[in-house]
Amino acid sequence: MAEPSVFARPAVARTWERTFAAVPSQVGHARQFLADLVGSHELADDATICLSELATNAVIHSDSRNPGGTFGVRVTADADFIRVEVTDAGGAWGRAELSGDGLWGRGLAIVAALATSCGVTGGTSGRTAWCEVRGTAASGTSHVS
Repeated sequence: MAEPSVFARPAVARTWERTFAAVPSQVGHARQFLADLVGSHELADDATICLSELATNAVIHSDSRNPGGTFGVRVTADADFIRVEVTDAGGAWGRAELSGDGLWGRGLAIVAALATSCGVTGGTSGRTAWCEVRGTAASGTSHVS
């Protein structure tokens, strides 16, 4: 029998944070961190996919990829939504082009398609990419950059 998540669908939002080494293998650990918190939430799957994309971007595209770099994950959730924030070391980051092999350049588009709202704040000295996934009762969709 699977362990229940620590998330008990409270009426008041709760927040959790954790820092990970900015190496590709840690993206899976970040997903597990989220799953341990909100695994039973009806929005957990979409939030996990979004986290995976945002964490992968931090590891591959930001200055966090430099030796000793880290990225932070902050999760806020209640019965109606899950907000995921990934903070990295920033750095120069141009607009990704779609690769011919179909493997690169779609992460933020996936996040925008799954999230009710999303955006990126910060810049060369540090960046936070965030998204919120809300239940079907949420009104409208807003994507902010």
